[in-house]
Formats: sequence, C-alpha cells, structure tokens
Amino acid sequence: MGSNRRSVSVLALIGSLLLTGENTTQAAPNTFNTALPVAQGQYLWREQLVLRERSDDGLLDREVSVQALGSVLGYGVTSKFAVFGMVPYFFNKELDVTTPMGRVERDTAGFGDISLFGRYTLYKKDFTGSTFRVAPVFGLTAPTGDDNDSDRFGELPRPLQAGDGAWDVFGGAVVTYQTLQYQVDGQLLYRENGRHDGFARGDETRFDASLQYRIWPRSMKGVPGTPGFVYALLESNLIYRERDDVGSGADANSGGTQWLLAPGLQYVSRGWIVEGTVQLPVAENSHGDAIQDDSIVRVGFRRNF
Repeated sequence: MGSNRRSVSVLALIGSLLLTGENTTQAAPNTFNTALPVAQGQYLWREQLVLRERSDDGLLDREVSVQALGSVLGYGVTSKFAVFGMVPYFFNKELDVTTPMGRVERDTAGFGDISLFGRYTLYKKDFTGSTFRVAPVFGLTAPTGDDNDSDRFGELPRPLQAGDGAWDVFGGAVVTYQTLQYQVDGQLLYRENGRHDGFARGDETRFDASLQYRIWPRSMKGVPGTPGFVYALLESNLIYRERDDVGSGADANSGGTQWLLAPGLQYVSRGWIVEGTVQLPVAENSHGDAIQDDSIVRVGFRRNF
C-alpha cells in the first residue's frame, strides 16, 4: 500500500513538473525554436551546432558547406508571453564551384542576422495528464550580418554572405499537445524577406512538426525522485521558397519546395538537455538548377535557469 502511494506521489510530481514547466526543462523540437518552453520569470539558453551540406547536379557542380553555431536566449515575461533572441555565427560558409579557371573555392565567416520574436499563448486547455496550447508568433530579423564580403575574385555571391542586408518579418502560430509519455509540436510560419541593394531572398512558407516520445524510463512506476529522460524525436519540415528577386526580375534558378525528415534523440534532466537530429531530404522540387540540401546535422544543448 505504501509503495503504491509513493509511486502515485512520484508520478504526480513528475507530471506537475513536465506539464507546468516550473523550474525544469522539457522535451521540445530540435529543428525549430518557436515552440521552446520557458516558464514565467525563467530564462532559456540553447546552443546548437549546425553542419549543412548542399549541392547541385548542374554544369557548375556547386557544393556548399556550412558550419554554424546558433545561439538562442528566451525569457518568460508572463505565464503566457515569452520573448526570444537568436544569433547565428558562421565558422565557415564555403562554396566550391567549377569555372573556366577550374575548381574555385570561396568562403566567409562571421556573425549572421539577429532575429527577435515573441510568442503569446492565446489558448490553453488542460486535461488529466495532458495539456493543449495554441500560441501566435511574430518576429523580425535585423541586418546585422556582413552582406558585402569579398575575396580575390570580387564580391561574394548573395547566398554566400553571412547576412542579407535587409529587414525581414515573420509570423505564424505554434500548436503543442503534451502528455507524460509524448509531446507533439507544430508550427505554420510565413517569412517576408526585405530588399537590399536590388536583391531580395524569396519569401518562405513552412510547416514544421515534431514528435518527442519518451523511450526511457519506459514506465514511471517505482521511479525514485525526478530522473532524467530519453526521448526519441521524429521531425518533419515542409518548406516552400519563392524565387529570389534580382534587379527587376526573378532568379529562375532559386526557390522551390522541399520536405525534410529528421530523426533524433534528446536527453532531458531537471536543468538541462542534450539533443541532436539529422535532417534528410525526402523530396525536393527546386526551380531550375537551384541548389539542394543533402543533409543538415544539428547537435547541442539547452538549459533553463
């Protein structure tokens, strides 16, 4: 009888911590930041190393390799409203391309464009052992990165620059359904990219979804204290990008639709998380000879304090 009462008490404690977010970390998507959980008066810090490989099959045989660190800081202003800032740093952003002079390598490094956004929980419904939330999101990206870097061949191509030189805005909504065993997050987001010096990246519409399923411990019965958890992740990213605007026209070899799947793992303790995913293309329908993703690896950690 005593053992049953202890099991119920532990389960109630863990459930309260997981579903309210008080002074603890929670499972969350790895491939997008808008659903990151942060309680009122709490800070969230995420560092994520991103390794991205891109290529095409055209005559230029372009290969793009990106090694970057994404830093995210969030703060829970109230129980419903949270603000976030995101800063990318590129260790290396490299393009290998075939030219009449042979194979040429061009690269750059430095800080990229800073993004700021706010999320407001408009609707929340709690059930026994689960909760459902809907939260609009709105933000902007400031042109803080270098957009006119050059090398011995001249000014670098626009996609290779660390920044795009323009103010961008984005908005959408995040939906979360959370239980003690698993969590599902989804976002619908639209980004309108600004114009700078006769160039504008194509506007972007994306639908992202993430399932985080606890695989260890399998059961909470008889678990002493508040343990660590291991979650298996499966995330989906469906993205449509319009063609880039160059001068007075559109770049025929840019934009398109892609669908990525990302399996991964998260280890969740009371104060921090270690996480990683590998995004792989399932389907890509690029315009013209637009460059395509081969893989995107994301590994890092997250801490609430």
